Amino acid sequence: MQTVANIVGRSAPKANPLDNGLRPPLVSFIGVHKNFGARIQAVRDLSLEVREGEFVTLLGPSGSGKTTSLMLLAGFESCTSGDILIGGKSIRNVPPHRRGIGVVFQNYALFPHMTVGENLAFPLLARRYGKREIKEKVTRALELVRLPGFEGRKPHQLSGGQQQRIALARALVFEPSLVLMDEPLGALDKQLREQMQIELKRIHRSLGLTVVYVTHDQSEALTMSDQVAVFSEGRVEQLGAPREIYERPASLFVASFVGENNILKGTALATAGGCVIRVDTLGAIKAEPVDAAAGAPAAAAIRPEAITINGTAGPHDNVVAGTVRDVIYHGDHTRALVTVGAAIEMMVKIPKSTAPAILEPGASVQLCWSARDCRAFTLRGEDGRSA
Repeated sequence: MQTVANIVGRSAPKANPLDNGLRPPLVSFIGVHKNFGARIQAVRDLSLEVREGEFVTLLGPSGSGKTTSLMLLAGFESCTSGDILIGGKSIRNVPPHRRGIGVVFQNYALFPHMTVGENLAFPLLARRYGKREIKEKVTRALELVRLPGFEGRKPHQLSGGQQQRIALARALVFEPSLVLMDEPLGALDKQLREQMQIELKRIHRSLGLTVVYVTHDQSEALTMSDQVAVFSEGRVEQLGAPREIYERPASLFVASFVGENNILKGTALATAGGCVIRVDTLGAIKAEPVDAAAGAPAAAAIRPEAITINGTAGPHDNVVAGTVRDVIYHGDHTRALVTVGAAIEMMVKIPKSTAPAILEPGASVQLCWSARDCRAFTLRGEDGRSA
């Protein structure tokens, strides 16, 4: 595996971190549980593999177990039961500083009294590198994050984006086999966050790094990841590529949490080769069954961008009459909030190129969509979880 030091100094080879079919797992969570006291189960039966060169994101709301899982891997928390392997070897009894892992936190964790150079040298000094080698590695790490010549500055003299780059450089300077990132872009504004996403992917691809990344930002997870593990209540609801997570959610929780979805609740009816959900005051909605059982409470999930207003390129599997309640301009697209049935609200996302010339509140419209774009889930419990 290429390292930071032997790549930065010359033209980097074209790494292909997506080609992991034959690569062994670098990280393995095996039936991991983490309890805090007798009542709080932060992580429940986590089994997950991260292969060499992958960028894997742990995505979920606050309290879902994603950060705790990262802290278990880093060694800042210990497993209640189960095991974690790196390179096929258990690390349960290995202290954090001996795991060979680089860590980047949301608050950067730079030492304010040290210069940039001293901050980057700190993990190298702890590993007893010589003075000459430290200087070389610090210089190369700064070149990697495109901040050469910043050795003498203090953290307070840097912008937020520059501080984040230095924190990343410090995590990479000792050439770890694995880098962990906990909400590293959360403190940045939108434009800078998007720029840093591009930078992180550039570094990941050029070095072939293995990255485990934690965020609650769905857009960030979809943009950056090779694989996304969606967490809920200490469990992984779904693990898959970003496109699969977004277009083929395996549960109603995933459909609701990742991106936007219109959720229509009713009762599932049996049909040949598909599913029909009867929604009160709305009628029969045709959908692709995921886990919907005939006669059970169910919900149909349809993305706002999969719906057309007054569609003419039919026939359409689903056509519902409604009234426009509000129109919201977003630059590259327009959103229409439409009331259908008895006060059921649906959001429609209309690309700029296809937006109707006149779409105003009070207008009568028809919403049209395909059954293949609509996912049907059995409802279990008041929280709407389908699994």
